[in-house]
Amino acid sequence: MTHPVADYTTLVFDCDGVVLDSNKVKTEAFYQATLPYGEAAAQAMVDYHVANGGVSRYKKFAYFLEQIVPSHSEQKGPDLEALLQAYAGHVQKGLLNCAMAPGLEALRQQTPDARWLIVSGGDQAELRNVFASRGIAEWFDGGIFGSPDTKDEILARELASANIQQPALFLGDSKYDYQAASAAELDFVFLSGWSEVADWEEWVTANLLAHACNVESLIDNLSLDGRGLY
Repeated sequence: MTHPVADYTTLVFDCDGVVLDSNKVKTEAFYQATLPYGEAAAQAMVDYHVANGGVSRYKKFAYFLEQIVPSHSEQKGPDLEALLQAYAGHVQKGLLNCAMAPGLEALRQQTPDARWLIVSGGDQAELRNVFASRGIAEWFDGGIFGSPDTKDEILARELASANIQQPALFLGDSKYDYQAASAAELDFVFLSGWSEVADWEEWVTANLLAHACNVESLIDNLSLDGRGLY
């Protein structure tokens, strides 16, 4: 993070754990969707999901069927499409009712000239419906993007089209968020408050990352660069 927050031309937000307190919603949804294969397989899916935060559900369920089921279950269960439908059903209600990041509206008001985007591992159509239903879609004037495209693909495409303009800052809560931001040459700040990264303090320190608890914390540091957020 090389600029004060207020000086960035583009702010790119992950959704789960950054804009919405939805990490636990999705973790529980992965467990419930895969439970027909047995508790051991469902827990293995949860462990894989948490270890790979930010990766799309499509890749996670494909991995579940190809790698987890053969070693954790002898039961027959839903196919890929049925797993995706069950997961979406569990997630929809949670996304509509979970907490939204405190200070998000205030940050939008205090960065009026910045373009805002959502770049998430969540399903794109689902995200757009949820954000519209919650009345916050218009804040993200640069667009709301998600799977099945990966974050790397979305960032590369939006940079190429000049929808993301530098200097740009990615606000994320997972290791994959940092990897995607780095590959796209975007600055990055790690938000820890709702993150499921177990060793985040050690990881943030080892990578010399700017860090804040949540969006509201950024408002208190609008005039500071990353050195003020450690």
